[in-house]
Amino acid sequence: MKHSPAKVTFDLKQPIQFLALGFGSGLAPKAPGTFGTLAAIPLFLLLTLLTPLFYLIVVVLMSIAGIYICGKAAEDVGVHDHPAIVWDEFVGFFITMFMVPVSWQSILIGFLLFRLFDIVKPWPISFIDKKMSGGVGIMFDDILAGAFALIIMQLIY
Repeated sequence: MKHSPAKVTFDLKQPIQFLALGFGSGLAPKAPGTFGTLAAIPLFLLLTLLTPLFYLIVVVLMSIAGIYICGKAAEDVGVHDHPAIVWDEFVGFFITMFMVPVSWQSILIGFLLFRLFDIVKPWPISFIDKKMSGGVGIMFDDILAGAFALIIMQLIY
């Protein structure tokens, strides 16, 4: 049975839902993707302590795990890509910031660029968003949005 996004109940005591909801940040009543991306910033700062190779490995593993985490959470509530599911925003932001010098300015620019690509969804992001389903679909459009933002960040920095 499919539910409307407004009528679902998540259970933060369930580890998969806790992760999918970005530790609860996705439950913000307005702009959950934006709040999810904001919640990713402290984790990004921790990731910057790693070498670029280990940073990349963590992001790849989070992407792979995200396929299951996001897919399972969406299945549990019966809504594909429910707005509260923000694990994909975490991964997209981490991709955006890969090998970018860390400053408050770079974090702000990366945040704004990622949110722009995630919200506007230019082609091929919009195509992927419409054509792929399940956990892969939930993750892949944000991975692409992060990649687009990463290209711009690398041009800037």
